[in-house]
Amino acid sequence: MDFDLTERQRKRHEELLTALAEGTTERPPGAERPYDRERWSAAAGLGLTGLCLPGEYGGGDLDALDTALSLESFGEGCSDTGLVFAVSAHLLACGVPIRDFGGEAARAELLPGLASGALIAANAMTEDGAGSDLGTLSVTAERDGDRYVLHGEKSFASNAPAADVFVTYAVTDPGGGYLGISAFAVPRELPGVQVGETFDKMGLSSCPAARVRFDGVSVPVRLLLGHEGQGSAVFTHSMAWERSCLFAGYLGMMNRQLRLCVQHASERRQFGKAIGSYQAVSHRIAGMKQRLEGARLLQYHAAWLLSQGRTDNGAIALAKVAVSDAAVANSLDAIQLFGGSGYLRETGVEVDLRDAVPAVIFSGTTDIQRELIARGLGL
Repeated sequence: MDFDLTERQRKRHEELLTALAEGTTERPPGAERPYDRERWSAAAGLGLTGLCLPGEYGGGDLDALDTALSLESFGEGCSDTGLVFAVSAHLLACGVPIRDFGGEAARAELLPGLASGALIAANAMTEDGAGSDLGTLSVTAERDGDRYVLHGEKSFASNAPAADVFVTYAVTDPGGGYLGISAFAVPRELPGVQVGETFDKMGLSSCPAARVRFDGVSVPVRLLLGHEGQGSAVFTHSMAWERSCLFAGYLGMMNRQLRLCVQHASERRQFGKAIGSYQAVSHRIAGMKQRLEGARLLQYHAAWLLSQGRTDNGAIALAKVAVSDAAVANSLDAIQLFGGSGYLRETGVEVDLRDAVPAVIFSGTTDIQRELIARGLGL
């Protein structure tokens, strides 16, 4: 087994960190930064909105592991985790299903804009009565000649207020269960697409989210993703990419966070010496390092398997749980290490916790992932 990154991978990491340090993707300490098209464009200019999209459409042609490594660099070099999440969701939950299931016309129409970042995509799956249980979707799509007419509302769509296109899922066969769901790419400009007010969220503030309503939206058949009734498979595929790659952004966040904690423990003095010399502090930092490295190995493994064409749901679930749990635990430890100053927004320490908490909820809750792990063990 070879755990070394290639020279090409190391070079990409260093170049991205340098470019991010020189760019405009940062969030000032303590600032609540809403969505900002300029910062989105800065990330797009580095190729981050098209990492794994086909080169013929302007993408980076990267496999899952290289995509994850690039998103880890993004998370490390950019303190705005909301922006990292927004770009990752655009790419993985929307770009990937269009790449792999869109027809030639849909790919040619949408992928160049998605790769360049000129188009922003939102994934509209969740409904009030359907989160983890995809079999209870209420949004419907009825075939009408060369179009599908969509009716219903999605309750939570990241990127929605800024989105130009929505990847969404609707029931086309009410009696078909999971085989009765179909996937669509829906341009925002179509009559009947209505985006609600931006949610006031706990964290990830620069990734805006809102409800999306489809009020008799007439979607051309060319924007059906896959075949009719293949929506569940499309969604499962996109989530395999999201869970295998998106959470690498949190690895980058924890890299950055750990460096900050080591620096603080070396510089902050109490009772005549650096607080890092006390075991209560140094052991806490050692625990942060242990969680980070364990999560990193599981994340890389899941992404590597996907790059080999092996979608291992157990490995993906293990990685998702490890990274999201580590992100929350390490963020709590960081606040503890900084003490009172860590609780103040102006220092920029507490924001990592607020940005980490959603990781145990989106892309399939931690409880659902643990259930998948248990089933893989035969329970």
